[in-house]
Amino acid sequence: MLGLSRLSVEGKVGITTGVVFFSMLISRTLLSDLVDKDTRALLFRVQFLLFINSLLLIGSLYIWKRVVRRLSGSRGVSSWSQMVWRTTVLLFLALAHGSYLSMFFLVGTEPHWLAVLSFTCLGIYVILLFFLLTFGFINRIHGLFKSSMRDQEQLVGSSTRQTWLALIVTALLTVYGLVNAAQPPQVVQVEIPLEKMPHSMSPLRLVLLSDIHLGPTIGRSTLQRIITMVNQLEPDLVVIVGDLTDSQVSQLRIAAEPLGLMKSRLGSFFVTGNHDYYTADVESWYELLRSMGVEPLHNSNARVHRPGQSQDWICLAGIDDLEASMLRYPGHGMDVEQALSGCSTEHPIILLAHQPRAAKQALLQRPDINLVLSGHTHGGQLFPLTILAFLANPFFCGLYRVSDHTHIYVTPGTGYYGIPMRIGSRAEITEIILRPA
Repeated sequence: MLGLSRLSVEGKVGITTGVVFFSMLISRTLLSDLVDKDTRALLFRVQFLLFINSLLLIGSLYIWKRVVRRLSGSRGVSSWSQMVWRTTVLLFLALAHGSYLSMFFLVGTEPHWLAVLSFTCLGIYVILLFFLLTFGFINRIHGLFKSSMRDQEQLVGSSTRQTWLALIVTALLTVYGLVNAAQPPQVVQVEIPLEKMPHSMSPLRLVLLSDIHLGPTIGRSTLQRIITMVNQLEPDLVVIVGDLTDSQVSQLRIAAEPLGLMKSRLGSFFVTGNHDYYTADVESWYELLRSMGVEPLHNSNARVHRPGQSQDWICLAGIDDLEASMLRYPGHGMDVEQALSGCSTEHPIILLAHQPRAAKQALLQRPDINLVLSGHTHGGQLFPLTILAFLANPFFCGLYRVSDHTHIYVTPGTGYYGIPMRIGSRAEITEIILRPA
């Protein structure tokens, strides 16, 4: 206890974060089978909320030191201005910390203004923290070569200017990110040669959607706009490769109604993403989607063919998300062999797999898959998170040719997760034109 008392505030928060993370691992393994599905989901969400806020607190302490203490100490700043500035920064940090609470309390048919504001503050927080840390690191490296008192005073002045520069860059990127995310998704057309594809099915127009994230900051109006754009493309197939939602059917039933208006000649299909499992309501979503004409592929497949030409078909398969097993969701878990059961090697195979990591694993098991469609990465969505998304996924965004007969396409997503910004990426509706190789 004496050792803990000597730790800095940041050190104590770091230890707390580690404890919360360890408790999440215990809950997912040792305690997982001892509680029911709903209790397990609630426990996970509470632990995740504590974990995120513990991480945010470490960053908040750094932001407070750089943005409040350093700038408030500048010459010529009145006490009244200092008080206003401190209050503003404190309110901003409180909103950023409270953003994930909206996942619990502010989900409805349309986005709640407080949810949008708090997640916007979270986006600002991420950008600002990155530039403060980057400029601080540069200043520290520069300081290694300075020794005199005058040099040290110059470093303090330089650090203050860098803090102002970080604030200005953050403000500019925030405006750009908000405007970019508010635009309708861009329609991107991609032609992919598909081995063994019957000529009678060429060309096949497939519309790919992913990562819509119905929830506190995306609601019915945005989904209606997406569905209208999809219908204008007059697709043969529509596939949604996960992360459709961030909450339960009971909260989003009305918001999801536009899905029932989606039109496709040969069917619409859905596979789960990790966020769909976080809702702990997958079976209810399956039921709702089926009632709207969207068929879930739960480690299963469907034969897609033109009317009256049942001998010429494509095997469209879908697997559960990777995290279903990790979350111990009953009856769910990625099973490639089950998903491809009944798929003939004489016909082309298209696999829907939410995460690119799952796509890579599936191809290691079944290299005869001809095309994998994934999402999950959001194309990074928000710089600097782009860097993490790029490093964490074997396939990041766009079309990849992984062998002579296999392609992977990773969409940057059709919506956004929580933070209503996109920097370095753009929401996308992908129109894939399939032709025989």
